[in-house]
Amino acid sequence: MHYSYSSLSTNGGVDHHNRCLGNRAWCVKDICGIVCVVMTWLLILFAEFVVCGLILLPSYNHYTAFSTINMIIFQALAFLAFVSHLRTMLSDPGAVPRGNATKEMIEQMGYREGQIFYKCPKCCSIKPERAHHCSVCQRCIRKMDHHCPWVNNCVGENNQKYFVLFTFYIASISVHTLFLVMTQFAECVRNDWRTCSSYSPPATIFLLLFLTFEGLMFGIFTIIMLATQLNAIFNDQTGIEQLKKEEARWVKKSRLKSIQSVFGRFSLAWFSPFTEPSCRTRFNSHFYSV
Repeated sequence: MHYSYSSLSTNGGVDHHNRCLGNRAWCVKDICGIVCVVMTWLLILFAEFVVCGLILLPSYNHYTAFSTINMIIFQALAFLAFVSHLRTMLSDPGAVPRGNATKEMIEQMGYREGQIFYKCPKCCSIKPERAHHCSVCQRCIRKMDHHCPWVNNCVGENNQKYFVLFTFYIASISVHTLFLVMTQFAECVRNDWRTCSSYSPPATIFLLLFLTFEGLMFGIFTIIMLATQLNAIFNDQTGIEQLKKEEARWVKKSRLKSIQSVFGRFSLAWFSPFTEPSCRTRFNSHFYSV
């Protein structure tokens, strides 16, 4: 049976907790998460600087087609990774309204005496099935997978698609960057370190080595995260449910239905951080189902 309930707040019915930009975006005010977000952006900018300023642009006059094609690929991947990161960070992951576990609300939902339901003692919310409380977001999150400081947000029902795209595009840009670094090293070794770059040989070596380390670190990390996310989606079991070894009390979807619940019906929109899944259950800020 499905019940609806409304969120209660003391400011006229609008909950401003974890909200910014005139209540239009979700923002978690966590210092550690904000630092990790800034570090992520700086590392992407560093890769932009080295790939464009040291590898592709200086070789444009000699290898026009190679530089043009790889510049387009790199910029497209970097742009999609950045947008996916923003959408993951600024999207409500599926927060349950706070403070709705009141006697009046329970009666309104039609619960009978002795009927079992779950209440979160930390945010005083009636918890839908598969919701978990996040101590950083200070909210219960529907289908919470985990809290990721690199996006300063929980990964949950509403933003898992964007997080998967973020890991996919960062993994792709890392592999592409390592390929470009290897071609640049080969070019410098074959010719002359003083002519293969507009920077001095020590500076060129340092920049290429640091970019190699960054590409390997982010590449390995995001490939593992991507595989973990896809495995969780295929098995219709979130990361926190796997960690706690929770017995499935819900009816598990097939792999196809589980993928569609995150990405929607198959189309090129699967790879776009600008679109929302078309067949995802929609909730607004006032009504939720349990």
